[in-house]
This record gives sequence, structure tokens and C-alpha cells, in this order.
Amino acid sequence: MRLYLDICAIQRPLDDQNQLRVRAEAEAVLGLLALCEQGAMELVASGVHVVENRRCPYPDRRAHVNDVLTLARSFVSPEAAILERARQYQTVGIDRFDALHLASAVEADVDYFCTTDDHLLRKGKAADTTSTSVVSPLELVTLLH
Repeated sequence: MRLYLDICAIQRPLDDQNQLRVRAEAEAVLGLLALCEQGAMELVASGVHVVENRRCPYPDRRAHVNDVLTLARSFVSPEAAILERARQYQTVGIDRFDALHLASAVEADVDYFCTTDDHLLRKGKAADTTSTSVVSPLELVTLLH
């Protein structure tokens, strides 16, 4: 199984853990990363991760994302098909970076695109993502068990 985590999902373990949902999603993300480390899932990264992560003003978060991205066994470089698909996603209300992440995942033919962003989750589920399922970390760990 191939997995694409957007930046907000990757960073979920660093968010304030006082909310039950955040804590549960953080544990789910850590579990998914453990599956990637074990080789049970293949993490896919993209140039969008690199660009967005460089813009992060928090060194600890940038370092965490960089560490997670070292687990990726596949890397998607921006190409015309990704940019065109991202433009289509933007027309249905998905923000620019989110659209680029989703388009990268779909063009890489991943099984699951995982996000903790409620807006992206809702819009992504309604968009044409071919065979890529748009899920939250909690949805994905439920599907896997």
C-alpha cells in the first residue's frame, strides 16, 4: 500500500495534545509511520513537501518533516500533469498547496492520501481522485485493522 501524508498530517504529533482528537490523530500518524518504517506501507513524498516545509517558520517542525520524509521510498517531482490536476482541484475550492499535494498523490497513484485538515478532507473526498482515497489518519487506521 502506498501512502501520501500532507504536511499537517506529518506535523500532527507536534500539535497540542490536550485535545482528544489531536492526540488520537497523532497516535494514528505515528502508527502509520511505524508501518512505513517496517515496510508494510510505502510512504510517497513530493517536491511540494520540500517547498512547503521550507516556508515553515518553526525549526523543530521543519526538522520533524525532514526526518519523516527520509522514510519515503518514492518521490514525485512536479510535472505538467500534476500542475494541471492541481488547477482543477483549486476550481472546486481546494487551496493551492493542498491542491498540489493532492494532485501529486493522485498522479503517483497512491492508495491513500491522508490529511488532518477538515476542509481538505471534505473537498478531497468530493473531488475526482481516481483510485486514491482521501482519508483522515483515524479513518485509515480503522481501514487497516
